[in-house]
Amino acid sequence: MTKIISSHNKLSLEQIEQFESENNVKLTELYKKFLLKWNGGKVRPNLFMISDKQGPSVLNVLYGIGDMYDNLTDFLDILDERLPIGFIPIGDDPAGNVICLGTKDPYYEKIYFWDHEQESEDPDDMSNMYFLANDISEFLEKLYEDVEE
Repeated sequence: MTKIISSHNKLSLEQIEQFESENNVKLTELYKKFLLKWNGGKVRPNLFMISDKQGPSVLNVLYGIGDMYDNLTDFLDILDERLPIGFIPIGDDPAGNVICLGTKDPYYEKIYFWDHEQESEDPDDMSNMYFLANDISEFLEKLYEDVEE
C-alpha cells in the first residue's frame, strides 16, 4: 500500500480553483481529490516501471500547490512549451524526468513518463512519453518496493 510520507500544507478547493485560473489549466477531478488529501509530497514505496525497454525509475516527489520547493506552478513555468499540449508535470524522478498528467482528450486523466533525454524539438512529439497508468490512483497503486534478490 502506498503511503505519502511527507505531504505539503493542506489545500482548499478555492486554492485549487485559483491555481487553475492563474495557470490557465483545468485539473482532472481525481487529481484534485489527490491534491485536497495530500497536496503532493514524497511517496513510499516509490519505484515504478516505465516500460519493458526503459526499465524502472524512482518517484522523487509529487508536486504540490503553494509556498514550497516542489511547487507545481514553478514546474509548469519550467516545462512550458516542452511537454506535449494537454500535459502538465505533477512529479519527477531523480534524473530530471517528469511524471505527467493528461488534462485533455485523448490523454485526459492518464499518467505518463516524460524522458527529458529523448526530448524532441517538436512539443507535440510523443516519442519520449511512456504510458504509466490510467489515473493518479492507479499510478500510486502500481508503485512498488525494491526487493533485493
